[in-house]
Amino acid sequence: MNSRQAQQALRVTRQTQGKGLTPRKVTHPVTPVALRVETGTRLTPVNTAAVGSRRHPLANQHANARLAHCEESVKGRFEAIAPALQAIAGLHLGAGFSAQAQAIAEAQLGYRLPERILNDAWVSGVDMKALYAYCAFQALKLATEQFANDLRQQVEAVQDTRNFFLDCGFHAVDISPCADGRLKGLMRYILRLPLTSFTRRKAYAGALFDVETDVRHWMATELRRFREGVPTTVDAGTRYLKIAVYHTSSSSPCHEGCAAHGSNDHQAVAAALDRLNQFRQAIENSFCCGASTDILLIGVDTDTDAIRVHIPDGNGELSPQRFVDNKVLFHTTLGLSADQAGLAVHEAVEAAINQHGWGTGKGAPHDGMRRLVTNLLINNLSQMDYVMDLHNGQYTDIGHAERYISVGDGFEEVQIRNVAYYAHLHTLEEGVADMDVGIKIFKGLNVKHGLPVPVAIHYRYDAGVPGSRERTVAKAQRVAAAIRNRYAALVEQGLLLCHLSVQDTPTGSPVEVVEDVA
Repeated sequence: MNSRQAQQALRVTRQTQGKGLTPRKVTHPVTPVALRVETGTRLTPVNTAAVGSRRHPLANQHANARLAHCEESVKGRFEAIAPALQAIAGLHLGAGFSAQAQAIAEAQLGYRLPERILNDAWVSGVDMKALYAYCAFQALKLATEQFANDLRQQVEAVQDTRNFFLDCGFHAVDISPCADGRLKGLMRYILRLPLTSFTRRKAYAGALFDVETDVRHWMATELRRFREGVPTTVDAGTRYLKIAVYHTSSSSPCHEGCAAHGSNDHQAVAAALDRLNQFRQAIENSFCCGASTDILLIGVDTDTDAIRVHIPDGNGELSPQRFVDNKVLFHTTLGLSADQAGLAVHEAVEAAINQHGWGTGKGAPHDGMRRLVTNLLINNLSQMDYVMDLHNGQYTDIGHAERYISVGDGFEEVQIRNVAYYAHLHTLEEGVADMDVGIKIFKGLNVKHGLPVPVAIHYRYDAGVPGSRERTVAKAQRVAAAIRNRYAALVEQGLLLCHLSVQDTPTGSPVEVVEDVA
């Protein structure tokens, strides 16, 4: 591709921004812009006050404004809980207490509180722990509804994203981030990808996804392609893409990194890469078709939301040392024109592919992988601009600040940073490591202040399968009982409260609260 063709391709790229897409069939251009991006380079600290008023030329400002409103409204519901309950706690527990408390709740929270708790307050005081958990679950319910409504307005973006992945040669995308709440906004914010059934997202502590489970999902995907030709036929030459996402903390790497790996960044990278290789090898050993699978490793600096994308070589192999650091790209391209910045991103990908030394690979990945990586880097520039604008380049809550523990299949519609710690499990035994990490986090966030740990147990069922809902409800109740048994000391003190719900399989389906048999 010559320079004139590259400029034209990048003009189309800007036209498609807002849909999270790069244009179809755009190959990597050679940029005329002088830019060297050394992989693994540590960025020299910049004066964020000096650049805070500037906008990155590739940032989608309309999307940033919409996402900022969404984040403010969702987090605002959780942040309003403590002040409202403090006001209620200061009321006299006499006649009229319940009415006064409800008036405060409706004014500050937008919903009413359980009458039973308020009416019994004159006997032994207000059960603030129960009220706090109730409010947390109500905030979650409202956030889920808000995201579901927003999702219904993204039909075009979802279809465009599906087409983009197919054009890049991928018929399925399976993403396994760490369960850390700081990655909860991975899809919607960090990568700017709309929720769609085309992409599967399951979080695990330390990004240590279950290889056997993911191989079974691969089998189901390939069987559907063989039987139905959905989304592509078996002779289409497309691939199944598995992505693992680890995280680091640039400002406090030894304390605010991945808790599952003791804030050891090297261990987090190595463990995620090892799982990816195990997944790929498992398929090759069992089905002799490893060429139909691709793997990709992405790192996220949770202080800034900047991503680091590890580039596969011609054999699909990854290296911890071969990557593009978007933090470097952002600051290096901040003062360029949109055309220059876009071309610089393409050049950075090529520089990583052609790297010599520790990260040297065996040739270049296929064109679709290069276009996908370029698209993710450009999308993430908008998120870095978002953090620069709203948080002066770095979040103030660089550590954990989750509001609840999400157990089970998770509320995939709710995609906001530091709202939930996620523990994916079907039985407590298999997910005990994730739950223990979550409880440890919330002992520091809530328990030490006398506040309970809200645990939202949520599973999805398939309405097309007879008895699926009933079995799913029973599973939620069984898991709730196991959690209460394991953390009995917290339960006895009223410091762990569960909320059970189920949901039909399609994304955006109504959330159905179910009875807790405790």
